[in-house]
Amino acid sequence: MLSVRVIFDPTQISRPTAIALGNFDGVHVGHRQVIAPILPTSLSDRYPNLTSTVVSFSPHPQEFFSQKQRSLLAPLDEKVALFKALGVEQLVLLPFDADLAKLTAAEFIQQILIDSLQVELISVGFDFHFGQKRQGNVTDLQNIWGDRLTVVPEQTMRFGEGEQPPVRISSSNIRTALAQGEIDLANSLLGRPYNLVGRVVQGKQLGRTIGFPTANLELPTQKCLPRDGVYAVQATVNHPDVETQSQILGVMNIGLRPTVDGDQRSVEVHLFNWQGDLYDQMLSVNLIQFIRPERKFDSLDALKSQIQSDCQSALNYLPPYRQQMVMSFPRNLYGNVIPS
Repeated sequence: MLSVRVIFDPTQISRPTAIALGNFDGVHVGHRQVIAPILPTSLSDRYPNLTSTVVSFSPHPQEFFSQKQRSLLAPLDEKVALFKALGVEQLVLLPFDADLAKLTAAEFIQQILIDSLQVELISVGFDFHFGQKRQGNVTDLQNIWGDRLTVVPEQTMRFGEGEQPPVRISSSNIRTALAQGEIDLANSLLGRPYNLVGRVVQGKQLGRTIGFPTANLELPTQKCLPRDGVYAVQATVNHPDVETQSQILGVMNIGLRPTVDGDQRSVEVHLFNWQGDLYDQMLSVNLIQFIRPERKFDSLDALKSQIQSDCQSALNYLPPYRQQMVMSFPRNLYGNVIPS
């Protein structure tokens, strides 16, 4: 599979282009509907000369205006991996600064879309806005590109039992679900398990003293973390020197570890039936189910007993999910087949 070219310099863009335009945080089910019309498989017959291109912004416009770092469902490396899996050929990251923010809708169309990107086809969501004070909308694009513009309507899905109203597929709803520990909902809206990818770093090694060694994950600072607590997970160990990768079930704790007087939020994963050195290796963790909130225990023995219970709870959730993973999510973030 070819790599995605990540481009910050407009002189390096492969032109002319077919573009999907938006922020695409999380690359969820709705985002993939926007991206689908500009993929090489969609372009091959009528527009073989166009480069499949996702156009986004860096930083996120809300981050620029608020001057506060925004947590992301998919930081850049994860987003690029997701675009690669879809078949996108290049990702153009427009620097969202004061100059770009001042462009009127007409100037954005002329300077960015026509002059710089040489856009022939466009795909956007129904609520996409652009230009100074978000004055531009899909009608402005329609006036120029006509039937070469795809506008994807609002995407919803039914979730849960009974006559529950459809849930809008959006990054904000995924964030809300994660904050509430509703992992099933977040995963459904994403179309895949929510994923944490980080390097294993040295911890205090308290887990091994009670028989539950953990891998401490160092995550990108902008990664959006779910609700503090314990989760059933499936992890992929990415060995740097080996082509094959190991996929293991386990439990993960996110929080301050109050029982041992922790003072910093940490992400720790205990892998079932795993032996080996994980330090400095990359661990990719799929969240399967929220088990319980984090809480303080009176003793390490009480904590050990609870972890044993958590592991059993995780095993109760995980076996049927493994089959579901094979059916619904045949590959993880890095394209590795998930075993049955």
